[in-house]
Amino acid sequence: MKKNRGILVFGIVAVLVLASFLLWPKVGVKSAKSVLAGQPLTVYFATPATIDASKFYVTDQQKQRVSTKMTYGNEKNTLKVGELPPGEYQLHLPMNSFGGWRRAADSTVSFSVIESVKPVASVKEIEKYFAQVKKRNTFMSRDDVVMESASEDKASAQGNSNYSETNQQVAGVDEADVVKTDGDFIYDMTNYEELVIVDIRDQKNLLNASVTDFGDNFYPRELYVDEDILVVIGNRQSLDAMTSNRIMPTQELSVIRVYDIADRKQPKLLREAGAEGYVIGTRKIDQYVYMITNNQPMYWITDMPVEREQYLPKVFDSTINRTSQPMELDKVYILPGAMEPSYSVVTAIDIHSAEEGSVQTKAYLGSGEQLYMSKDNIYLTSTQYDEGRGYMAGNSEVFKFALNGTSINFEQTAQLKGTILNQFSMDEHDGYFRVVTTEGNLWDEKNVAKNHLFILDSQMKQVGSVENLAVNERIYSARFIGDKAYMVTFRETDPLFVMDVGDPRNPKVLGELKIPGFSNYLHPLDDGHLIGFGYETVTKKNPQGGEPIIQTRGMKISLFDVTDFANPKETASEIIGGQGTYSPVQHNHHALFVHPARNLFGFPITVYKEGKNGNYLHLEKAGAMIYEITAENGITLKANLTDSITQDYMDWEREVQRLLYSGDAVYTIASGEVKSYSLDGFSVLDVVKK
Repeated sequence: MKKNRGILVFGIVAVLVLASFLLWPKVGVKSAKSVLAGQPLTVYFATPATIDASKFYVTDQQKQRVSTKMTYGNEKNTLKVGELPPGEYQLHLPMNSFGGWRRAADSTVSFSVIESVKPVASVKEIEKYFAQVKKRNTFMSRDDVVMESASEDKASAQGNSNYSETNQQVAGVDEADVVKTDGDFIYDMTNYEELVIVDIRDQKNLLNASVTDFGDNFYPRELYVDEDILVVIGNRQSLDAMTSNRIMPTQELSVIRVYDIADRKQPKLLREAGAEGYVIGTRKIDQYVYMITNNQPMYWITDMPVEREQYLPKVFDSTINRTSQPMELDKVYILPGAMEPSYSVVTAIDIHSAEEGSVQTKAYLGSGEQLYMSKDNIYLTSTQYDEGRGYMAGNSEVFKFALNGTSINFEQTAQLKGTILNQFSMDEHDGYFRVVTTEGNLWDEKNVAKNHLFILDSQMKQVGSVENLAVNERIYSARFIGDKAYMVTFRETDPLFVMDVGDPRNPKVLGELKIPGFSNYLHPLDDGHLIGFGYETVTKKNPQGGEPIIQTRGMKISLFDVTDFANPKETASEIIGGQGTYSPVQHNHHALFVHPARNLFGFPITVYKEGKNGNYLHLEKAGAMIYEITAENGITLKANLTDSITQDYMDWEREVQRLLYSGDAVYTIASGEVKSYSLDGFSVLDVVKK
């Protein structure tokens, strides 16, 4: 009897053990479906591995083991598989790879190594791609994507022009804005409805030269000016028929409009070109304008039947056809490592030509988020998220494209730990690509935030790095200047890191400065000084215990002396207003006014002050402020171009959005007026209503 009972107990235990093994939570494993030859494959684990990396192995199509190097990332939550020749492979994961009874979701991970990126051969390839992405359940909203903001070796790439140029990232790579000037006219779209050209040749007698109403549901976004050519980037909605009796709205159509402005009183539309999707960013080099859009097929949000053309982005060129048409398959590519259900569409146009073929468009499956562009290359980023671990828990894919006029060609890709904040986090210098990332998440003890610097060669292979900086903090701003890199992180204080990147294979931290507050934007003053624009902060004791409470106060301008790289210093600072004080320069570098010859820096601003006992905020004034900033004399207010506010809200038509200079006058531009001031004394010269 006892023997039978013992057998029964043993059987029950065995069943429970077997059930626990079968039902034990699986460990998520992610990898790219394909990788380009010459690049390693990175596999991401939801839980750190617990066995030696050599226990993993790869087999080819003949199920034969192939020799390749396996290495872990710092915390064993990534595995890098060494370079392999083109072909189909499987990575084998030992069942005890993650300790205890836990096992991988799949015992093998299939992947391919491809020789080069080629156009898709049929829509079936695209259908298969979307099916795989849907199966992996990696579709996510892009509402949390940080839009582009700008890096270069010189302060603003404005040179010594006699009029303002947009504060841009790379010398020779122009960036669009809502306002431009050529020294004689201001081209203004601050009301986002029409183009207003203001004649400023007589600074004391400003004149409206013309007003162009765009009409036809076109919404302007930004513009470029090239002598007698003006380019407007905008968008419009359209309706496309899905079936004979049903219609559905498509995503917006991003449009490039080219105008002849030889007669400023009568701009003439020359041509249009565009692509479906929202604009990630645009750039202009000489007569070439580049527009990068993100296109997510609308069938993702509908249960309606999917037709062939709905898998393809729509594009148009008015020299060929006024209506948008699905792209040709020989212009559509699937990027290696891409795992997002959207296209990056790159449109290049020669604005000096109206001939057929002067527009080239290519679409690449794989979402684009941030954009960095040099004179020779475009770099687009895509975040690979870990579901359930938060926004900052992702890793990044960087795609490199070569430029030659309207010719665009995919070059290489790289996988990086962490997410990329904005374009200031990236830089190209002497053929090397440098980037800083934040890995992990604030307030997450299981996935602690940390920051990295990576340097990649022209083939996008990592050659150097500095990792695990500022643990429990995230990047707020960065700037690369020649052989130095600067990075601001924040949680309770503002550490400014100074890093030597002169030797790409041996980058290192030279110095660190901790001060209250943080900088959202870093701007080079000269080779040994930086200007930071951000906020002052105060730290208060948490009455509930635990982490202290961090509160932002007024806007802060900091002057950093980095001549002694090992000992950076904040040599001057200026606090403007109280909590709630705001300037668009905090998130948009185009809002920064720079007059290099006079060392002037200005920006639009709305100033709040605290009421009695600090228990409420009061809107005090709004307009613009201009400072003289020098290494010798620090930060000096030169012009307070603000008006007191008597009500609890701003008059939006008078709210300053940009500042420009031409000759010896400075101009403030609002959606309802342009005002001129003397640069000597800043007295009002004239105002023109729009």
